[in-house]
Amino acid sequence: MIDRVTPWMAALEARQLADLTFPEVARSLRALSSTCVERRTKLKDGAALSGAGKRAAFALYYGPLHFLVVRHIVSALGSPFTSIDTLLDLGCGTGASGAGWAAACPRAPRTSGIDRHPWAIEEARRTYADLGLRGQLRVDDMTRVALHEPGAARRGDAGSRPDTHQHHSGTNRRKAGVLLAYAVNEIAEPGDRTALLGRLTDYAGRGGRVLVIEPVAGFVAPWWAEWRLALEQVGGAAREWRFQADLPEIVQKLGRAAGLSQTELKARSLSV
Repeated sequence: MIDRVTPWMAALEARQLADLTFPEVARSLRALSSTCVERRTKLKDGAALSGAGKRAAFALYYGPLHFLVVRHIVSALGSPFTSIDTLLDLGCGTGASGAGWAAACPRAPRTSGIDRHPWAIEEARRTYADLGLRGQLRVDDMTRVALHEPGAARRGDAGSRPDTHQHHSGTNRRKAGVLLAYAVNEIAEPGDRTALLGRLTDYAGRGGRVLVIEPVAGFVAPWWAEWRLALEQVGGAAREWRFQADLPEIVQKLGRAAGLSQTELKARSLSV
């Protein structure tokens, strides 16, 4: 799968810059960054993906960064996170985060992605196809998706490849994982977030693998302490990550143009 990353990035760059100039995407990246930092209340209304420029900036800049962060974290966590058979990516965005987990595994898991935005799901289909991932994708509310069959979208849902494997039962739950990368902070209703936490702790308590990733900045996730305590009670651990990464050239160029140059990648995680 790693051999496919360079062609994936080349296809991603060509697609996102087909109808937009580099300066247009760089300006949109600045606006997107401002929305995420200064106007976070607008995220629940879909402000992060409002307009072709922001969508291109999200896919071309944040997607590869999320891929690198998740791959690094899962690689560091090691087994059993790297030995799962199925992965459910909640709030999958362009599919890059789930692909990052898959890239850290000796054998890529069958991956299912859920996102509320149709554009994100279409981008995720391309990501899965370009990186050779088996899986399914669908538009849905990640706070409502059942966790009893992780990685299992409904039969007949469109994905990058037909999925002919039988879904895993509860007896194989230890070979399954759920990922929420940069997704929980966008849940608008506190009640929905609390209900999802309850379902995740129950899932983890019965042997499922859960990985939650968010930025280090505290204001992004004021709910973090509550989630940390709940997941620690079922054997989870909280960590902070800082590491150097070899960023794709287009990511470096966009970062410099938008004033977001990355000297190191940072994130924090809850894993169980």
